Amino acid sequence: VTGATNYPADLVRAGMLHLKVVFAGRAHGRIAAIDTSAAQAHPGVVAVLTAADVPFNAFGLIDHDQPVLCGDKVRFQGDKVALVVAESKRAADAAARLVQVRYDELPAVTDARAAMQPGAPLVHDERGTNVLFSMPIRKGDVAQGFAEADVVLEDEFTTSWQEHAFLQPEAGIAYVDEQNRLVVETAGQWLHEDRKQIAAMLELPEDQVIIRYAAIGGAFGGREDLSIQHVLALAAWKLRKPVAMVWSREESMIGHHKRHPITVRCKWGARRDGTITAVQAELVADGGAYASTSQEVTKVAAVFANGAYNVPNIHVDAYAVYTNNVPSGAFRGFGAPQAQFASESMVTRLAHALGIDPIEMRRKNLYREGDI
Repeated sequence: VTGATNYPADLVRAGMLHLKVVFAGRAHGRIAAIDTSAAQAHPGVVAVLTAADVPFNAFGLIDHDQPVLCGDKVRFQGDKVALVVAESKRAADAAARLVQVRYDELPAVTDARAAMQPGAPLVHDERGTNVLFSMPIRKGDVAQGFAEADVVLEDEFTTSWQEHAFLQPEAGIAYVDEQNRLVVETAGQWLHEDRKQIAAMLELPEDQVIIRYAAIGGAFGGREDLSIQHVLALAAWKLRKPVAMVWSREESMIGHHKRHPITVRCKWGARRDGTITAVQAELVADGGAYASTSQEVTKVAAVFANGAYNVPNIHVDAYAVYTNNVPSGAFRGFGAPQAQFASESMVTRLAHALGIDPIEMRRKNLYREGDI
């Protein structure tokens, strides 16, 4: 056993065209003009694609709120505004630097709680709010629960983004086969979802799109969203030639979603014997510029606001909020680690305040069969 196999970057073959993404490089702005003439004239360049080349210019796992290529507005640094296709990677890299994009800068909102306030800059104007999703949970009577408590503690906890940092950065190839099917070979986590979104983008029947995964090279949730699959597909379908792309680590970190930063403001109460009587919590998740899976992650975080503990009185409000930060999406734990960072900290603090062993405090309050 050697462990040798083909990862996505191993699929690139001599003679394939090379694709380079032109990123926005700014948090928020309206596109006033794009000039691709210098890039198109660069030696070795085959094509420069922009939003006008995309048949259906929207994608997303839940909401189709993210453009394949931005044509009117950019909402975070990693938005894609153009694709350069060339005969060599060097030519593609050089020509990408020649694409001229003129922006009218817009105020950026980078704090999720500030983004919820009236008058905050809107990330998606048409929505009229930056609150993407909210999740209330109500159980029992928290006021009564706190009244019954001998100790009541309050605190705020904040987590930050987390990069998946899988060993194989995004890479892959795309081509049109002899049966006029679009074939995309890369790494991902949802073959059928990739196919569905790519077919919709190109307005093709799904059975005309074939997705094949090489050895993944790590994912951890970081390959659930489309990152390069759709732009490889677009270039290959438009040009009818095999196209390849291998992202650098920097491009990977710019171009794919992260773990949600979540701020938890919470209040916990417990009796002298260690019984937790009430939990009140507000969770604000920074969803970044696009929805990705923020709705589902926020649901999970809300459910775990009281941790693994059977609490009779619960009052939780959880929000996913648009900002001009990198989009947040799936990452192992899917919202639970952020919420449980707060809940486990509070259980330990309650135990210390009551003079109880933190392990015994947990044993006393853990969910048991039949509790839910």
